[in-house]
Amino acid sequence: MNRLDAYDVIISPTITEKSTMVSEHNQVVFNVRRTATKPEIKAAVEQLFSVKVKAVNTLNRKGKIKRFKGIPGKRSDVKKAIVTLEEGQSIDVTTGL
Repeated sequence: MNRLDAYDVIISPTITEKSTMVSEHNQVVFNVRRTATKPEIKAAVEQLFSVKVKAVNTLNRKGKIKRFKGIPGKRSDVKKAIVTLEEGQSIDVTTGL
């Protein structure tokens, strides 16, 4: 996988209260492409951040139906990846790539 493909797999880090809590357990949360597989996500994270990945867990979050100024709309579906890093490894998502 070349560097551009890795950027296509990982869209952005997820910065939420829960994702900062799991960072204490050596885990990082990313929004990823909806068609990305666990091996692709693992390879992309290892290549972009130069770390060793222990495990990758994924989840598909369905978009909610919301109203925008009285007009019904739908938020987009999102696939998240929770990446567990090996001991001694870390990623600082606040600095960017």
